[in-house]
Amino acid sequence: MNRLLPRALMAPAVITLFLWMIVPLLMTLYFSFVTYNLMQPGDRPFAGLENFEYFVTDADFWPAVWNTLVLIGSVILITLIMGTLLALLVNEPFPGQGIVRVLLISPFFVMPAVNALLWKHMMMNPIYGVLAHVWRFFGAEPVDWLTDAPLFSVIVMVAWQWLPFACLIFITSLQSLDREQMEAARMDGATAIQRFFYLTLPHLGRAMAVVIMIEMIFLLSVFAEIAITTGGGPGNASTNLTYLIFKQSLLNFDVGVASAGALFAVILANIVAAFLIRIIGKNLD
Repeated sequence: MNRLLPRALMAPAVITLFLWMIVPLLMTLYFSFVTYNLMQPGDRPFAGLENFEYFVTDADFWPAVWNTLVLIGSVILITLIMGTLLALLVNEPFPGQGIVRVLLISPFFVMPAVNALLWKHMMMNPIYGVLAHVWRFFGAEPVDWLTDAPLFSVIVMVAWQWLPFACLIFITSLQSLDREQMEAARMDGATAIQRFFYLTLPHLGRAMAVVIMIEMIFLLSVFAEIAITTGGGPGNASTNLTYLIFKQSLLNFDVGVASAGALFAVILANIVAAFLIRIIGKNLD
């Protein structure tokens, strides 16, 4: 009876959450096996694996996979390196430390669409953007970032938004670093670089593992920055899997192929999550 009552009280919430997740998944699974085009909504013949074959053999598929991997890897690398350096810098006491920490964390609370518009118009515009004025100040020709380096531009936008998250996690981790151990190492003649590599960096290992796992999962679904700034182009230069699914569903009106792509993305995300949980779980032991 003592075990039954808590489970009975939790049952409505668990059932609601289960239905909230399983119903869209089942609908996606259904649409992925039928030929369903929004231009002919009443016609839904069984298609078997044709949707999956069409999605995988699409000319944009492998470039989208590559762009997704490059985007995820680059953003994680930037946030780990810059986040660690900023956390070490801000962790030391100085006047106005609290204000600086708030300013560092604030970009994380900017919505992705606002983030994209900010970089598109204020920073990277080749005519009146901040970077254009900097280039002209040094006598150089301004760069049209979204046309000449679209994927790099998206990486910069996303990294700017996720950097505060990594910095916050690292600052929190540094607060628990044994100060007496650091002082003892300093008194024994260890240089700042030696203390960083042998004491600080191993201490940040768990925090880095958490940052990698969380960012990896969320970066698989980057969409707003691409849709608002580059539109996946030029060509497919900045198209990732999420934007490719969007093009199949809303631009080509092909719900069946888009659903097949969505299932592919779900499988990929679960493989990545399982792999990360195993690796990170060993690191946290």
